[in-house]
Amino acid sequence: MRAFKMIAALVAAGMALAGCASAQTLIVLNKSDHEAALVNPATLEVMARLATGKGPHEVAVSSDGRMAYVSNYGSYGVFRPGEQRQEPGESITVLDLKARTVAATWTLGEFKRPHGIVVSRDGKRLWVTVEANQTVLEIDTASGKIVKSWKTEQQTSHMVVPSLDEEKLYVANIGSGSVNVITRATNEVKTIVTAAGTEGLAVSPDGKEVWATNRGANTISVIDVATDKVKETFESGGKMPIRVKFTPDGKEALVSNAQSNMVSVFNAKTRELVAKIEVGVVPVGIQMTPDGKRAFVANTNANKVSVIDIGARKVTQTFETGQEPDGMAWAK
Repeated sequence: MRAFKMIAALVAAGMALAGCASAQTLIVLNKSDHEAALVNPATLEVMARLATGKGPHEVAVSSDGRMAYVSNYGSYGVFRPGEQRQEPGESITVLDLKARTVAATWTLGEFKRPHGIVVSRDGKRLWVTVEANQTVLEIDTASGKIVKSWKTEQQTSHMVVPSLDEEKLYVANIGSGSVNVITRATNEVKTIVTAAGTEGLAVSPDGKEVWATNRGANTISVIDVATDKVKETFESGGKMPIRVKFTPDGKEALVSNAQSNMVSVFNAKTRELVAKIEVGVVPVGIQMTPDGKRAFVANTNANKVSVIDIGARKVTQTFETGQEPDGMAWAK
């Protein structure tokens, strides 16, 4: 009887673990399909496809893993020759990840081309850049209403990340080669000159640094959060650095170099380039697993996503989700 109970307990534990694993979801935005693909990160199978607005570019997930918010930028075929710039997007699609349905669509009215997007830790606020208006919005997630806005006065305000305490927002401006620092309590907006084509941003896990990728200069600028000044700039290891992601332990940082079709791996402390990993054509979005063992890289012009084994520093698998994968997020 005791043996039977032990076996039953083990089976139950195994089922619980399987349930936890299956609950995890990789969200991949397919810009030219105007959809979000929900991928099982263990099997790499697309479990569901949810319609968004045209040209979805970035996605943010609430900390409880329930809701996802998608910025509908409007343009797609972004990195393809002869691109025709489509009508600007003006909405946010809200996805219920548990029900696998579209929960709502929020129209932004006068604000066009929403792009960078992040949700607060408590899930009550959403911060979104709107490129056409040189503005960052704060949206109440309960109502979908815009409750605050800040003018960046910079060209192509693209990505946004909060400091760890969420007291400041950092905004990358491609056209101006700069980063804004928005102090939420005072509404002060400061501008830091970085380098040509500042696009990607990431806050180090210890909260002390913000790394900015400069696609026009092929460099990375390191901003000291304490002083909000650039303390170091170094080569990205390739051409057209787009995104940067830290490993959860903060020891390494991965940078996608779109025109080199590869990902650079840096020692985050020494800035040493420790590896170059070939992926697919025009790598853009990067998403790290919470355990830091794998990274997913969206190869936009190859219509494929590469899976990188961080420890082995190599691509182990490649899979397809749709046309022009780009922005990604992880839901537990």
